[in-house]
This record gives sequence, structure tokens and C-alpha cells, in this order.
Amino acid sequence: MEKRLALAAFGKQLWTRDSARTIRAELNKLLDSVDEGSSVIVDAKGVEVFDYSFANELFGKSLLSIPSEYPGRFLVVENLTAYTRENLIKALESLGIAMIERKNKTFDLIGKTHAAYVETFKTISKSKTPVTANAMSEKLDINITAANERLSKLVSFGLIRRDKARSAAGREQYVYSTVS
Repeated sequence: MEKRLALAAFGKQLWTRDSARTIRAELNKLLDSVDEGSSVIVDAKGVEVFDYSFANELFGKSLLSIPSEYPGRFLVVENLTAYTRENLIKALESLGIAMIERKNKTFDLIGKTHAAYVETFKTISKSKTPVTANAMSEKLDINITAANERLSKLVSFGLIRRDKARSAAGREQYVYSTVS
């Protein structure tokens, strides 16, 4: 399930931390209303520009709160212009975080992230079912320790979720998934 926040409802040009705080309150209500595994889509269609301080306040603070306050939920942005995308990327990079962007029904990461995490995220997002660390190790041709480190980092950023499951042998294991 996904819910949407249309940024254009707040204006075509969005400036300052103060205006972002008002919108962040609405975004938090949406995050609160969805279940684990669900997404809140921030639709930037119709927004010509937002400044760095707006992006930092709205997206940065929201993303930083997801792992602790809204675990297992995803925040996704779509329909960015060149200007909004540039300012959002700069704001995310300054905070050392990344977020999910949807373009043409595919998902990517924007912000500050290592290429290995992008590769891992894309592999998970293309999978039809949740994946294990062993499966990631095999798909990416990396050792299990590296796979676990990548998966743990992506979970801590709120970009993927981790759930307990049972292996075919009946042992407890974790499986990983992302927005679909």
C-alpha cells in the first residue's frame, strides 16, 4: 500500500525551513498511517523549485527519523525537476544519507551512497520476493560478510527492510525487501 503527498498543493516554489516544517508534519501523519512495508510517495509534479534548506528540513529530517520512528516504511520521491533534484541531492549528501527515487516505474538511490550499496539496492528492488544474505552473496559474487554488511547498512538507512523468516531447513533467518 502506498499513500501520496502532492508537494504542488503547497506551491510551485517552495522555500525555507519554516514552510518545510509544516509539510513535514503532514508527511509524518502519512508515515504514521501506513503499515510496515508500505510507502509514502512525495510527488514533486508541478513544483518548479525548492531550495536547499527546504529539502534539508523536509526530506533530510524525515529520512533520519524513519529507522527509529517509522521502521519498515519507505519514503520515495518522484517527478523531480532538474532544480529540485539538484537541491535534494545536495541536502542528502550534506547529511550523509540517501533516499529512493522512482522514475518510470524503476527505483534508484539519490544522495550520498556508495556504489556497492546502489548495486545491492537495485538487486533487491528487481527481485520479486524477499532475498536472504546468502542469495545476495551469490547474486553479487561477494562473500557473506560483505553481503551482510551491505544489507545492514541499507536497513539502517531505511532503504530496505529486514524480516524474520524460516529457511527450508526450518532455521530462523532474515529476508530483505524494498519498495515494490
